[in-house]
Amino acid sequence: MVQAVYEHKIIVPQSAIDANMHVNNVVYVQWMQDAATAHSDSLGFTSEFYDKIGGTWVARSHYIEYLSPAFLADELIVQTWISSIKRSISNREYAFFRQSDKVLLARAKTLWIYLNANGKPSRIPNELLAKYIACESYEPKL
Repeated sequence: MVQAVYEHKIIVPQSAIDANMHVNNVVYVQWMQDAATAHSDSLGFTSEFYDKIGGTWVARSHYIEYLSPAFLADELIVQTWISSIKRSISNREYAFFRQSDKVLLARAKTLWIYLNANGKPSRIPNELLAKYIACESYEPKL
């Protein structure tokens, strides 16, 4: 069964902590990519799959709104979903929650562009469109 909203779990490592003793802002961008990749992998769209079809995704832009800090050893749940997908672009959204108190820590979005083997924007293959379900009005919650 295709899962429209994917949950990715993280335990905050020491390497994510900055001088302010909370997760550094730039770490969230890495976690966004990790969650997107894990979601893609769960659908069978692994790096080997993309190599085989000669396509890839690249980020065009990121938006992040930080709401509350995360700290060392916090258990986080990152929810990610496709909010829209058409032609060669996909908007993916993310919600970062601390599992213990269910506090929403951050909201984020990435505009992804699908590229062909020549590095040019290309129509997203039907195989991907069949499994990437757009959840335009999803409101994140735990």
